[in-house]
Amino acid sequence: MDFINFPAIFAAALTSLLVGFIWYNPKVFGNIWLRESGVTMEDGKKPNMALIFTLVYIYSVFIAFILSGVTIHQAGALGMVGGPMELGHVKPSYNAFMTDYGTTFRSFKHGALHGFMMGLLLILPVVAINSLFEKRSWKYILITGFYWVVTCTIMGGIVCGWTKDGFHFSSQLLP
Repeated sequence: MDFINFPAIFAAALTSLLVGFIWYNPKVFGNIWLRESGVTMEDGKKPNMALIFTLVYIYSVFIAFILSGVTIHQAGALGMVGGPMELGHVKPSYNAFMTDYGTTFRSFKHGALHGFMMGLLLILPVVAINSLFEKRSWKYILITGFYWVVTCTIMGGIVCGWTKDGFHFSSQLLP
C-alpha cells in the first residue's frame, strides 16, 4: 500500500488557493482582512500575482505532504519496519497487521479531523504568535488563522480519503 499519494497531495494543495479565493473575497472576509492588514486593493495589483500564486501552491504542497503523514496512520507502521526499502525483510506480523488494518482510518472524515486538529492546534497558534509580534488585531489573527484551519481540514480529508481504490468517505470518525 502506498502512503505517499502524490496526485492526492497535489490536488489537496489546490485547496489553499480555492479556499483563499472564497475566504478573502470582499463579500466574505476580504474587506475586513484588507482593513486589518493595512493592504489596499491597489497594493494587490502591484506584485507579480502569478509568482505569488505559484509559491502559495508550492508551499501548500509541503503542507499537504506533512498532512498525509499525520492523517495516514499506516505510515507509522511502515516507519517502524524501516521504510519501504525494508519491506522485503519484514516479519510476517507486519503483513498480518497490514492485512487486518491496512485501510483502517482511511477516510475523508478521519483525515479532515486530523487536518482540523493540525490547523487549530499548530497553524493557528503560529499565525497568532507572529501576528501578536507584528501588532496585528484579533480580527486579523482570527481571519488568517481560521482560513488555515478550514484549509487544513479539507487538505487532511483529501490526502487521507484518496486511496488507490478511489475516494473513501465514512459515516464515522472511528471504525
